[in-house]
Amino acid sequence: MVPGLITAVLLLLFVGGCIWLWRPGNKPALDAAAQMPLDDDKEGTA
Repeated sequence: MVPGLITAVLLLLFVGGCIWLWRPGNKPALDAAAQMPLDDDKEGTA
C-alpha cells in the first residue's frame, strides 16, 4: 500500500513539474538560464 502511494505522489510531482516547465510564461527565464554557460562577458570568471 505504502509503495503505491509513494509512486503515485512521485508521479504527480513529475507531471506537475512537466506542466510547470512547459508553460509559455517560463520561456524567458529558461532561455536565460540556458545561455548562462555561454556568457563569457560576466564578471567573476577567471
